[in-house]
Amino acid sequence: MEVFSRGRLSSVLLHRAKLVLSASPRPSFFSSLPESAAAPLSLSTRTKTPLEKQFEVWIDRLRPGFTAGDVDSALQAQSDPDLALDIFRWSSHHRGYRHSAAVYQTMLRISISGRRFQQVEALIDEILAGACSDADLPLYNLIVRFCCSRKHLFSRAFDVFKKMQRSSCRPSVETYSMLLSVLVGRFSKPSVSFVYLHAIRSLARQMKASGVIPDTYAMNLIIKAYCKCLEMDDAVRIYREMGLYGCEPNQYTYGYLAKGFCEKGRTEDGLGFFREMREKELVPTKSVYMVLVCSLAMEGRFLEAIGILRDMLGNSVIPDLLTYRTLLESLCREGKANEAFQLLEELRSSEGAMDQKTYSNLLDGLRWLCQ
Repeated sequence: MEVFSRGRLSSVLLHRAKLVLSASPRPSFFSSLPESAAAPLSLSTRTKTPLEKQFEVWIDRLRPGFTAGDVDSALQAQSDPDLALDIFRWSSHHRGYRHSAAVYQTMLRISISGRRFQQVEALIDEILAGACSDADLPLYNLIVRFCCSRKHLFSRAFDVFKKMQRSSCRPSVETYSMLLSVLVGRFSKPSVSFVYLHAIRSLARQMKASGVIPDTYAMNLIIKAYCKCLEMDDAVRIYREMGLYGCEPNQYTYGYLAKGFCEKGRTEDGLGFFREMREKELVPTKSVYMVLVCSLAMEGRFLEAIGILRDMLGNSVIPDLLTYRTLLESLCREGKANEAFQLLEELRSSEGAMDQKTYSNLLDGLRWLCQ
């Protein structure tokens, strides 16, 4: 009987304690405020933020049984990337609904333009994990483009590429071009460049083996890679293959070859591609002009160097100080000081050819060299 009384007493005390605790106010931010300000706000009377109001408006518009097209339209109507993501997440929890490739693509574009890069990476993880069952080529290419634009996602771009190869959604020429471009962009020191050149070769082989027809842009990237490594025979081979794929060489094609040959020490071959380019009325870039002028000047071919310099100025391409100095000082070293000073004065009088500071630097250099 005593045991029963104690047990009953304990249960009564426990029940009373629960009542006391339930009646006591829970600690909150408002407990630190004055008594008049700490009055609890009713959920029905609390003022909603503009974002919450917009969210509720769009949720009301998505009636039961909404489709992926409805969600896609709702997302495209949003100017706030965070609101778009809220709608995207809310809709994904509805039974019987699954985001389509078009919806994922829209959400990715909104997040990228809104610079919500962590959200973008999270969405990419979802897609690669299989959340999007109908992932298509535009969606994959969008992911590859984003990964190529972020240094820390460089290897991820190739993971996506391999996933595409294993799926029914095979890489396109756009996919290959993006990967080729990001590889060429990493060329720096010769030792590093040759490592990436191996990857360029591999991609080029896979592109041809898979039946993807390259365009001029893709072919130019391969040529550029070979020229940066001074593998000029391979570069010319790719150049000759362009016609087989219906690709027309442009100023970049000829520019890469002309510059590569000059840097290789084969100036005559480089000059040949330059002449072919000019016959087609294509204008070289500034770097191609400068390499040609300097290469010809250092070989003592001054008439040709000056001719290209004048062609450069005629196309409103202004040489830098190094180009001027290489040509003028090469003339002096070959005993043609008078020609060097005359050329400098001629260039000074040409409108836009050089500013006063450049002229003064070149004049001082020539005077010192001719002492």
